[in-house]
Amino acid sequence: MGRKRIRDIRHEELIDATITAVHKRGYAAVTMTEIAQEIGATAASINYYFGSKENLMEATMRRLLKMLKAAMLDRYAVSQTPKDRLIAVLDANFDDRFFTVEHCNFWMQFWSSAPYTASLARLHRINRSRVTSHFRAELKSLLPDPERRDTVRDALQCYMDGVWLEAAQSKGPLNAEKARRNARYVADLLLKDV
Repeated sequence: MGRKRIRDIRHEELIDATITAVHKRGYAAVTMTEIAQEIGATAASINYYFGSKENLMEATMRRLLKMLKAAMLDRYAVSQTPKDRLIAVLDANFDDRFFTVEHCNFWMQFWSSAPYTASLARLHRINRSRVTSHFRAELKSLLPDPERRDTVRDALQCYMDGVWLEAAQSKGPLNAEKARRNARYVADLLLKDV
């Protein structure tokens, strides 16, 4: 495994700083200077590495989406049944690596702003489509009634969104294991006769 380049290290530092600064100041209000100050840098460094605040926000969200994908693939690798894979999707969304107050806060603020910028709206559509597709694929094997499938999928996605919204507003640390356990319980209730 090769050594990381300084550019890659700086990118990671600025992305981490973005998550922290957005949590402290808010997505719309935070400035490039405030983000850079989180790591003792200048706004010019953001311009140098990302070109703009919008590009930095997009890069930050892309990293979170990459983390979500990795969490899902890790869980899919050990899932054998449609229900296991459905639970894998749920569990991945509450992975220890990013189910934190800061990450949830950034995620929720980003998505509320995304519809107003084409490139960010595209990320939102891709993410939503990916989760919807995973749920649909597994639910198709579990539930013969298409109407019930759609209702269960909607309920699971709304449940996840609600938990993330609550988490984004939390004053204390989050318990990812409890979030996964609760999500599994909700899935079991929705699929009780399966």
